[in-house]
Amino acid sequence: MKISIIIPCFNEINTIEKINKKVQDTFLNYDFEIVIIDDCSNDGSKDLLKKKFLDSDLHKIIFNNKNYGKGYSLNEGFKKADGDIICIQDADLEYDPKDLLKMIDLIIEDKADVVFGSRFRGDGPVRANLFLNRLANFFITSLTNVFANLSLTDIECCYKVFKKTDITSINIQENRFGIEPELTIKFAKLNLRIFEVGISYFGRTKSEGKKIGFIDGIRAIYCIFKYGIFK
Repeated sequence: MKISIIIPCFNEINTIEKINKKVQDTFLNYDFEIVIIDDCSNDGSKDLLKKKFLDSDLHKIIFNNKNYGKGYSLNEGFKKADGDIICIQDADLEYDPKDLLKMIDLIIEDKADVVFGSRFRGDGPVRANLFLNRLANFFITSLTNVFANLSLTDIECCYKVFKKTDITSINIQENRFGIEPELTIKFAKLNLRIFEVGISYFGRTKSEGKKIGFIDGIRAIYCIFKYGIFK
């Protein structure tokens, strides 16, 4: 089975090469491709991607003509992906691609259709910072569980792995971070086998480049009701 690793990128010039190498090293023994979507970066990331990866047979590079958001970028990546299995990987260094392997195995072994990573399960190292972010995540995850009838612990986690056939059956509407509850609820409505696996997490602070904010949290709550009740 071919694996597509989807990497949305916005102003990650300091990390994009490093995470690309980590991904390549991790999937060395797999049939895989890397799809990077630059969301109109203005820090030099776009030029770096053109120089380093545009002519690579291993990579597909997509350039958004303006800053649409993570959800839009992911959706563009899903459309271009050729893999049977899709993995979401952030362009920063908060997540270790090695954790994706145990998630992928559940799908390859036909034990799951969708696998979520969780920073709150397992025994991997997790940076203990940003209490308010964790509190907000707990609330958003719990509310999503109510509407999706799930028992997840971390829907805001970047790591999600699923089949290409399932993601193509979903009409994604959210352009920004609202895609997290949207995908969760829509996967649940498809009656798919959804699992959760503990991962490690090396989180950033705002000063270190973390981008999700208060407005994104409000939008996420709106999306839970929107897709949980009306869609």
